[in-house]
Order: sequence, then structure tokens, then C-alpha cells
Amino acid sequence: VQLQASGGGLMQAGGSLRLSCAASERASSFRAVGWFRQAPGKEREFVAARWWRTGSTYYSDSVKGRFTITSDNAKNTVYLEMNSLKPEDTAVYYCAAGSSLILSSMREPASYGYWGQGTLVTVSS
Repeated sequence: VQLQASGGGLMQAGGSLRLSCAASERASSFRAVGWFRQAPGKEREFVAARWWRTGSTYYSDSVKGRFTITSDNAKNTVYLEMNSLKPEDTAVYYCAAGSSLILSSMREPASYGYWGQGTLVTVSS
């Protein structure tokens, strides 16, 4: 299974970006797909996740109301729509997929078995 993340770039604060995560197989074959980010000198942190069976989405408090995780099953692609970007959103963003993770651990990177290569998002003030 391969995940390919793309869409990062440089954006001014208040702007919007859409990240894409293309999967080499049906994204619905995973239990959930998530987005994480890692800023320089910091640990990788949970951003958002989508559970396929229920369609439920979950967000970190820092992005709730600004970011939206969506999917296009026909394209095996998951998106992260990012609005009202802030300088503190600057990080490398990773998509991840898991086949056996559970709800209580979805915010833990170790729960995901497949990772994309990351795409850099830089937000200037």
C-alpha cells in the first residue's frame, strides 16, 4: 500500500490550501485515514481522521472549524481542506491509513500502519 501526499506550499495567514492523499488501493479498505503534522522540533501530532464505515470525522482542537477531511472514493483520494490558515499551522503534513486501529487510539501515530511521504505547508504572517 502506498500513500502519496501532495498540495503543500507557501500561503499567507488567512489563506486556504487543499492537501491530497492518493492511495494505491481503495481507501475504503482501511478502517480510517488520518492526517498528522510535524513542526520543526516538535512531535508529530494528530490533525484529523475519517472513519470509513461510519463516515465519522474527528479533528484536533487546534484545527476544528477550520480544517475539513473529505474523500473521493472513485479516486482513492482523501483531502484535507485547510482554511483560515495560521502561522502555527506551518508543518510537514502526513497522511496515514490504518486497518486495525481503534477509536480510542486514532490520535496516536503508532496506530497507523501506512504513511505517505509528507508535504510541507508554510504559513507566513
